[in-house]
Amino acid sequence: MGSGIALACAQKGFTTYLYDNNENTLQKSYTSILSNLNKLKEKGKFSDQEHNEIVGRLHVSTSLKSFSSCTLVIEAAIEDLNIKKEIFENLEQNIVSEDCILASNTSSLSITSIASACKNSNRFIGIHFFNPATLMPLVEVIPGIETDKETLRLAIQWIEELGKVSVTAKDTPGFIVNRVARPFYSESIKIYEEGIASFAQIDEALKEIGKFKMGPFELMDFIGNDINYTVTETVWRQFFYDPRFKPSFTQKRMVEAKRLGRKSGKGYYDYLKEQTEPTETLSKATAHQLVDRVLLLLFNEAADAVFMNIASKDDIDTAMIKGTNYPKGLLKWSDEYGIKNIVDRLDLLYDRYHDDRYRVCPLLRDMAQSQQNFFS
Repeated sequence: MGSGIALACAQKGFTTYLYDNNENTLQKSYTSILSNLNKLKEKGKFSDQEHNEIVGRLHVSTSLKSFSSCTLVIEAAIEDLNIKKEIFENLEQNIVSEDCILASNTSSLSITSIASACKNSNRFIGIHFFNPATLMPLVEVIPGIETDKETLRLAIQWIEELGKVSVTAKDTPGFIVNRVARPFYSESIKIYEEGIASFAQIDEALKEIGKFKMGPFELMDFIGNDINYTVTETVWRQFFYDPRFKPSFTQKRMVEAKRLGRKSGKGYYDYLKEQTEPTETLSKATAHQLVDRVLLLLFNEAADAVFMNIASKDDIDTAMIKGTNYPKGLLKWSDEYGIKNIVDRLDLLYDRYHDDRYRVCPLLRDMAQSQQNFFS
């Protein structure tokens, strides 16, 4: 992720420094960046001169002191709160200027918690890119409790200069995308665990009927099951073990077996063998029912993000389209599906399972009673 952010910055004309404390890791990252740039040049995306200018703007270093002249530093270290706090404490006390903006690319940790390592936490903010950072248009901006308005304004302005689309989210677990998208994975796994359909059948149904570009199991294998599981577990823990975000044994066992997805050769699918179509075709009724279950929980989670003032309605829909490639914004999609229909179907699921993952967001219930939509 750090390499992708660095390349995105250098491509847009910013003098960029890429840091890692491990020389081998740093050189691998730099080699990968140069390889990607060469491929783009061969495809005619850059002229020789533009290629050389991008490379000239990109510097690598194993010393944080190289950031002394930077006006913005974005951290993309592993999701470990103590490591992140240590980095920023060192940066603030020993290296960067007083007006340098400090930012974290964390996907699941609290911005306010990380910022607590800084004496001047009003210049700290979350700037969360999506992978691959050079291609994905969305960036979530997350102010902490102490972040001042000027820091937020400058962060959004910089993201616009980078050619990205920004959405602003409250500092809560998962922000917008990693919170709202959890049911896409968790409910699909639950459907599999109940023996209703296979991985491939669920993926096929959600692509064919739901019009998602990738099925949940394909996507988890692409992201990495270790990464996806860690985010799920972190969000669940930070929500004080709310059943809506509970991780699954199925994915935990995948991680324990080192079936991490494409990067390990095996995940929910075996990438060392030729992929085959599902051996049995689901009935239309079963396929529609499983797609409905996933959609209903996605609609409910998006509504809850509105209810809890996580972000604006427009930003939530933008985030789910630009950050996850969903076919529609979930709130607009909810209007089309029918708010009362969502509430009634979720109530049926709750009556069957008596599991709080199916509890209806109060906002949806109020809207159903007053016959309101998210958008007129």
